[in-house]
Amino acid sequence: MQPMMESAGGPYLNTAAVTSPVGIARLLQMTFGCTTFSLVAHQGGFSAAYGTFCMFVWTFCFAITVFIITCEFTHLHSCLRISWGNFTAAFAMLATLMSVTAAVIYPLYFVQLGCYPIGCEVRDFRIAASVFAGLLFIAYAVEVFLTRAKPGQVTSYMATVSGLLKIVQAFVACIIFGALVNDSQYSKYVATQWCVAVFSFCFVMTVVVVAFSVTGKTATLWFPFERSVVVYTFVAVLLYVSAAVIWPVFCFDSKYGSPQRPALCAKGRCPWDSQLVIAIFTYVNLLLYVMDLAYSQRIRFVSHL
Repeated sequence: MQPMMESAGGPYLNTAAVTSPVGIARLLQMTFGCTTFSLVAHQGGFSAAYGTFCMFVWTFCFAITVFIITCEFTHLHSCLRISWGNFTAAFAMLATLMSVTAAVIYPLYFVQLGCYPIGCEVRDFRIAASVFAGLLFIAYAVEVFLTRAKPGQVTSYMATVSGLLKIVQAFVACIIFGALVNDSQYSKYVATQWCVAVFSFCFVMTVVVVAFSVTGKTATLWFPFERSVVVYTFVAVLLYVSAAVIWPVFCFDSKYGSPQRPALCAKGRCPWDSQLVIAIFTYVNLLLYVMDLAYSQRIRFVSHL
């Protein structure tokens, strides 16, 4: 009897997971990510919350990328009770946003042209780490570009423009929350507390939409998930319009706040700076929700991809 070299269901290993354009992009992500945090950990160094955030981004993205490559190469993703297409598309977009943030923060706070006082060797390691951090961002952005939904193509919801915008909206909301907790004085007025409620509600609902899509549970719900998402997006636009009007009035109008940055406000600990960041990203998220509402009219959900 001749031994069977291949199972009835096909080959055990999926070579396309590492030879296709998306697979090559993921291999580059793994290589650049490992190189970046290795350079920083070996000699470049990091400190404070900014450095810790950058190291978390690089190690987290590296670990999830290795997990994705392993699952696709061995077909193990078929055993997981999630929508694999939605999961990989959502992670690629999230990793793109996180990696570009780290690629900006690390050189901004840790790279210098001169050798004093850190030494030339440490400086060179930090410059090299910054270069690879930029390459890492490009590799994740390439995957988003390759896997994004094309017109007329049947694909996962998270690969569509609307799905990708959901990740960006949640990421921008996290930036807003970071500014809120940084002495923004949001509890000073009921109106600004309303804005915080708007940010929180929209963030939670966006995460819920992403979670249902990634877990592939949209088809099991008793209500039409697709229509509910469109209705929620419309409500989010209205809520963000109210926040975009209320927040600047109660923070920068002379009756309630200060139109200009106070002269004695300490750098890094100025409530006015946090309020400005919140105002800017409120308008950014409002624009994202408007774009989401426009694109959501032209898509259909596919939960099993």
